[in-house]
Amino acid sequence: MIKNKPEEQSAIVGIGASAGGLEAIESFFKAMPVDSGMAFVVIQHLSPDYKSMMVELLSRKTKIPVHRAEDGLKVQANNIYLIPPKKNITIFHGQLILTNQKHREEIHINLPVDIFLKSLAEDQGEHAVAVILSGTGSDGTRGVRLIKERGGLVLVQDNASAKFDGMPKAAVSTGVADFILPPEEMPPQLMAWLRHPYTVRQEGRQNEIREETGLTRLFSLLRSRTHVDFTHYKMNTISRRIQRRIAVTQSENLDDYVRYAEKTAAEVKSLYKELLIGVTSFFRDPDVMAKLEHQFIPQLFKNLTDNELRFWVAGSSTGEEAYTIAILSCEVGEKLGVNADIKIFATDIDKDAIARSGIGLFSESIAADLSPSVLTKYFYRRGDQYQIARRIREMIVFAQHNLVKDPPFTRIDFVSCRNLLIYLQPVLQQRALEMFNFSLKPGGMLLLGTSETTGTMENFFEPLDQKGKIFKTLGKTNPVPVKIEHSQINQNFQPPLPNCKIRLPGRTKDRSENRLALRLLDAISNWYVPLCAVVNEQLEVVYTTGDSRGIFTLPPGRAVYDITKMVSHEIAIPLATGIQKVFRTNEETIYTNIKLREKKIERNLRLNIRRLPGKRTDEALVAVIVEDINEIDTDDITLNECNLDAETDQRLQDLEQELQFSRENLQATIEELETSNEELQATNEELLASNEELQSTNEELQSTNEELYTVNSEYQKKIMELTEAQNDIENLLSSSRIGTIILDEDLSIRHFSKSTADLINILDSDIGRPLAHLSHKISDFDLMKSVQTVQQSDETMEKKIKSENGRLFLIRIIPYRVGPGSYAGIVVTIVDIPD
Repeated sequence: MIKNKPEEQSAIVGIGASAGGLEAIESFFKAMPVDSGMAFVVIQHLSPDYKSMMVELLSRKTKIPVHRAEDGLKVQANNIYLIPPKKNITIFHGQLILTNQKHREEIHINLPVDIFLKSLAEDQGEHAVAVILSGTGSDGTRGVRLIKERGGLVLVQDNASAKFDGMPKAAVSTGVADFILPPEEMPPQLMAWLRHPYTVRQEGRQNEIREETGLTRLFSLLRSRTHVDFTHYKMNTISRRIQRRIAVTQSENLDDYVRYAEKTAAEVKSLYKELLIGVTSFFRDPDVMAKLEHQFIPQLFKNLTDNELRFWVAGSSTGEEAYTIAILSCEVGEKLGVNADIKIFATDIDKDAIARSGIGLFSESIAADLSPSVLTKYFYRRGDQYQIARRIREMIVFAQHNLVKDPPFTRIDFVSCRNLLIYLQPVLQQRALEMFNFSLKPGGMLLLGTSETTGTMENFFEPLDQKGKIFKTLGKTNPVPVKIEHSQINQNFQPPLPNCKIRLPGRTKDRSENRLALRLLDAISNWYVPLCAVVNEQLEVVYTTGDSRGIFTLPPGRAVYDITKMVSHEIAIPLATGIQKVFRTNEETIYTNIKLREKKIERNLRLNIRRLPGKRTDEALVAVIVEDINEIDTDDITLNECNLDAETDQRLQDLEQELQFSRENLQATIEELETSNEELQATNEELLASNEELQSTNEELQSTNEELYTVNSEYQKKIMELTEAQNDIENLLSSSRIGTIILDEDLSIRHFSKSTADLINILDSDIGRPLAHLSHKISDFDLMKSVQTVQQSDETMEKKIKSENGRLFLIRIIPYRVGPGSYAGIVVTIVDIPD
């Protein structure tokens, strides 16, 4: 249950709106039942200079009580709270907190919707709902990501019903919207989600997700469609997000949802995206970024060996983390005066996120995370978005990469993997950390999230800043990498319902039994158990029992645990030969009558070497048991005398075979590396050539773009000149009060003045019609014939005419001149002659 939240309240809905949002808000609440059980907080962009009338306006459209938010006000179900002007609003333990907005000169951009939704996600978690309605800009973009990451619901107004689609478009572009609907259709969908059994949290409710087959089918479906196996991801996270999709799709249970997903490809994609939701931002965790800028990245620059710095950002999501490290590296390089070649590999399993990252285009809401100087220096405006500078984009290579499956990068100086390991089970966490340890140069640095640790790999990393989770690799290698087999998949996993804890049956019991067995073994090892050593395939001793005095000694110099170097030379050869034979044949080997001289005492020893049983995924081990022959009964045992010369010859033969095998493998490896190197060189040359061609093409496009801008400017100037000329002609014709008709070559009307209507029946719609179609009020004069005569002779005609009411006019018919001795059309003017 949510802390300090009234029992009847099941969700808090944050509604963000801006321009055109009033109509959308009214439509939303008209369709919302009075007793929905939800509380609503409306965040609008209000003018700081005028009093808001939203409370009065909205109260007329809904019966739900409407309040202006006040500091410290407890949020109650079935109530609406509106943000007051000049305030930002947040929520903490179900109480509203108001703060004054900063002056415009103090802050580059104010995003009240993002501010509230962020606090709502942190305070209410999966009980939070975000609704984004009509508005300009991109406010709410970061907030909906956080709501979705915490398991909440996101609804966005569709573009068709939004008066201004800036905010809805920006929210949809994040890919986290659960529903895109008109405002009036949102309440029914919201109520259906709220009342779904998998949304309602009841104390003592039995876990209904017991369908192991259904869950296995779902994981198999995801793997076949997306090529990603989510089996070893954190079970709590996986189950919670599967439950959310069950509620969103209104499925009855897990099996019903699996059947729906098998028939609906879009749902598999939606679940895949929801399982991979990553929340990131520029300069996330400012304290950590400050430490990188002032302490750790400068240290990398000072330790440069080949003038190249290589970074790896794992789980880069939409790229903000990678671009942040690129900006920090540029800033540090400028301060130190070092011009290093910086390469940043940014990887993520989500192909769509990688595609968006490479463009480097972000909503204007990033201005809240960046200082004005950084925004001006490394970004440029592109419409209502910001694009990162090209020189920063060229430093980063974005690629789709499965951290626990694909091969790692090499020779890396710095790895950043923040808030990714928390979603993985320990087996995948160890696998990922082994990959980082392999990738990093000796002394390279690893950055993890604030709630992450190196876990079982703590012996491979040294903490540099425990609070900031910055580590340095010790350069050790792990001889036994974690192998993840399908047999390790937990087939008995059931996603837990809220308020239900997962307990692995028998886990505590097994651990206590193991501890008891170890205590018993330690107690009797020196009393009854003969000397026994457990050895791996590298001939290293991993465990011993019994009294080892006189047989095992630690050789001088660097500590080594090779059993053949820890025993005397009399035992070393048969011991090495026997161990190799047991690993090769899996058959027990026994040597007897091995002489061992201790000072003046000679001991007869018996070696019993046998393979230790275990699972397929367990490390191969053998047990070496050393016994004194005098102390054992050999009547029923067939003993093999140890012939030292024969064993030496066998050992030499084995070593020669191993050496020959190693030489052949080394030669094959060298040839493969040479071939690969040649292919890589050829590929590199091709890439360089392609890069040069792209740069050349880019320059040509830039040049063409500049030419188009120039031509466009010229056209704009011509249009302005033509508009001015048109206006001059219109004003000249209307002010002269002379009836004028301009005809084209076909004697159709092209232009006329209003005064013409005194004698000729002409309207604006007659433009383009032949002159012969018009009637006139002139007595004893054939206008059409006179016009045709002038067109044929190209000579001006002037004549006095009389109208039907007896008024005198002077008519002139003149050829339309288009050049010296060239005519194309006729001009007819009619002038009133006063008495």
